[in-house]
Amino acid sequence: MGRHPEVLWAQRSGKVYLTVSLPDAKDISVKCEAEGFFSFSAVGVSGEPFNFTLQFYGNIAPEGCKTKTGLRNILCSIQKEEKGWWKRLLRSEEKPAPYIKVDWNKWCDEDDEESDSNLGSDDDIVYTGENEDSSGDEGMLYLPDLEKVRGK
Repeated sequence: MGRHPEVLWAQRSGKVYLTVSLPDAKDISVKCEAEGFFSFSAVGVSGEPFNFTLQFYGNIAPEGCKTKTGLRNILCSIQKEEKGWWKRLLRSEEKPAPYIKVDWNKWCDEDDEESDSNLGSDDDIVYTGENEDSSGDEGMLYLPDLEKVRGK
């Protein structure tokens, strides 16, 4: 049994986004099944295995699952079988495992989605920012806007 990497999640009405935090991962395997099962496995930089399996709240469309591997993490875009907001990520009503957390940088409330719909299409899992060599702390991008508001 391998270790579990940190997994961040967010959703839109038609997709679920998972960010698996695993720097320099090798042998990455992602499997999506229509019944809502998502399996991930990879080998960490020290050779230790990492893996997890999730059963999503609803069914997914396996052909709509896309993965992008970066230096620090693996980004997964998973298409829901039916559009709609899930009340939670997992089918189980138990508290999710501690390695699963909300991705507040990508989070969008149900009523905010329409105003954000023009931000991107299927390529919206690509991070963009002022500094391409960012340290991975996307939350810092909002500080300049806050400073302008405070100055008024």
